[in-house]
Amino acid sequence: MIFIVDCMLGKLAKWLKILGFDALYFSKIEDSDLLALAQKEGRVLLSRDNGLIEKSRNIETLFIESEAWNTQVEQVLNEFGLWEDVSPYSRCIECNIELKDLPKGRARNLVTPFVFEQAESFALCPECDRVFWKGTHHKDMEFKIEEILSKRKRKK
Repeated sequence: MIFIVDCMLGKLAKWLKILGFDALYFSKIEDSDLLALAQKEGRVLLSRDNGLIEKSRNIETLFIESEAWNTQVEQVLNEFGLWEDVSPYSRCIECNIELKDLPKGRARNLVTPFVFEQAESFALCPECDRVFWKGTHHKDMEFKIEEILSKRKRKK
């Protein structure tokens, strides 16, 4: 399942990517361009804009009910049965491309010496060449991911 997320839902788009889902997001885009791209690529449109949803003929849509990003993520995972497809840290949060494992030895010249010494594993975006590792923010992200995934456990 691939998504296109309207400009009102940037945090939802970010967290869908963190969880491993293909979620296109543009901070500024005309409705007509957004709809054309959704149609062309067969993407599901996620929006809180009733007017945009009404314009989206022949495009699968989901009206996002909540203003809270974590509840929005839960709605998307529930609506499309995607709980089993969650794959954290597998997609670039900048350009939405699947990340590739980067052997530690190859990361030496791509990160600072401190990061190279501290991090155990690395991933590389083949599109933007951004390098990812489990840094100081990782514990907070793990907590948020566990919080999201715990919602499914309660619904079983």
